[in-house]
Amino acid sequence: MDVFNIWLPIAEIKFSVILLLSIGFCVGTLGGFFGVGGAWIVTPALNIFGFNMSFAIGTDLAHIFGKSIIATKKHSKMGNVDVKLGLISIIGSIIGVELGAQTIMFLEKVGDVGMVVRWIYMVLLFGLGIFMVLDYLKATKAESSTDSDTGATPTKGTPISQKLYSIKIPPVISLPASGIEAVSFWVIFAVFMLTGFLSGLLGVGGGFILLPSLIYLIGCPTAVAVGTSLLCVLFMGGYGCFSYAMKGRTELIAAMIMLVGAAVGAQIGVLATRYVRGYGIRILFAIMIILAGISVALKQAYAMLETPWLGTIAGIVVLGAAGSMTLLIFLKLLRGAAAEKKQAF
Repeated sequence: MDVFNIWLPIAEIKFSVILLLSIGFCVGTLGGFFGVGGAWIVTPALNIFGFNMSFAIGTDLAHIFGKSIIATKKHSKMGNVDVKLGLISIIGSIIGVELGAQTIMFLEKVGDVGMVVRWIYMVLLFGLGIFMVLDYLKATKAESSTDSDTGATPTKGTPISQKLYSIKIPPVISLPASGIEAVSFWVIFAVFMLTGFLSGLLGVGGGFILLPSLIYLIGCPTAVAVGTSLLCVLFMGGYGCFSYAMKGRTELIAAMIMLVGAAVGAQIGVLATRYVRGYGIRILFAIMIILAGISVALKQAYAMLETPWLGTIAGIVVLGAAGSMTLLIFLKLLRGAAAEKKQAF
């Protein structure tokens, strides 16, 4: 309905306020729960429904910055944020964001930036999603085979992070909040520079790459990885928003409308992490990004084959996935709160 449409002067398009609020609410919930900016949903969704890709990236970074402030504050109160690790992220991530943004500006001049970004999205989304599903299945199998072994001492970190801990290039630092006794500063720097580059290149807060990186590469516990990821996303999203705004690619009106929905959703997502822990969060995250990858693949097929119904299905998949996962998180919150209340009596 035209009454719910608004003119966006920077992007020079008309867009639905209801759609912007819905996207913001869903991504706010998912971001608070998974510790990510949610741009793997927002950037493709804005692009699918009419935004030019560079405007979708810049607008999403502005929305990510505002939403991450809310969710990070909530996670900090729950003790899920490694502030020392988050502050270190500023150095590598800001350098990476600027490199990514400059790459987008170059691609915009020489070719089809939308196609390139979508292909990178697909590789990362499907690759990460499949890896995390396989890791979940492996961990579940191992757990079921050792249920009777209650005296075992869990190994800190992951096999990959244990190898990275062995790299002792000075300076070597400790991260007590994450339970990490010694790790090279340069290992942390490299991880954050990579996620920062992806943030600037794909219009993401880096979270959908950063959360698995914090878990599998740095070895953070899942709950701490979620909160710390949001703190890192805040820094990357803030700088990315500034960089794209200076290049005239940020639609602030759309970002503010999405932020209204996200402010409500983030509260729900953060509270739900009290009742879903560890591998429960990881498998839901994996399912979510695989579904997002499918929607991007459909959008790419639409661009290549010029078949209109593929673009429609892409929009349905991305919003359907976000809406379904948001509902699931909300139900888990209600169930957990009800169980907690029952135990109190």
